[in-house]
Amino acid sequence: MSNTLDGKVVLVTGASSGIGQATALALSKAGARVAVGARRADRLKSLAQDAPGEILVLELDVTDRESVQDAVTAAVEHFGALDALVNNAGVMLSGPILNADTAEWTRMIDTNLLGSMYTAHAALPHLLESRGAVVQISSTAGRTAPAGGGVYAATKFGITAFSEALRQKVTAQGVRVIVIEPGMVATELATHITDPAMQALAKSYADSMRTLQSPDIADAVLYALTQPEHVAVNEILIRPTDQTR
Repeated sequence: MSNTLDGKVVLVTGASSGIGQATALALSKAGARVAVGARRADRLKSLAQDAPGEILVLELDVTDRESVQDAVTAAVEHFGALDALVNNAGVMLSGPILNADTAEWTRMIDTNLLGSMYTAHAALPHLLESRGAVVQISSTAGRTAPAGGGVYAATKFGITAFSEALRQKVTAQGVRVIVIEPGMVATELATHITDPAMQALAKSYADSMRTLQSPDIADAVLYALTQPEHVAVNEILIRPTDQTR
């Protein structure tokens, strides 16, 4: 990727809200042609109406390998190339390990970790061709595992490990791999938590600080993607000033 996004093709997963939505809008404003994928395709249509540039709406379930492959193929067929992937789709179902509903563990691993791996795998042949970039949206939980978020953190630690292996494999071929680790961001992510005590704790924690906003993370994505080709920003850790851990 060059230091301009004019005409570049970017696929953003989990674009129906939060960081994904803000990133898709920021990319469009920067001149990119953007394919947006999520399960809630109705929300993507309103996003497409708000964006200044061309947006391709794709119904995408990252836990389904066929759905992922179909979305990547559709983006490439529509735009003729793929220059960057922003792997953002994710769920956070925090809770204690004792007496946990392990179906929630499966959902997090399938979405956060396997989903990002499936999407990177499907996009990689096209990114090698374009000498493009993979942006992995991780978390501060990918560095420090909180007691109530062991499995969520495990998925984010996994993203970091997978991303580093991928970076070592493709960097000599001109593909940049970027891991972005946000701290507390004001999104609907915490509302997915089903454990009442954990949801209350998450709300209290967020209320204790000036949280990041989704456009703050979108700005970090744009910064990394618009560096000159010889510059690889491999990792960005971004916390609210008030966040202590």
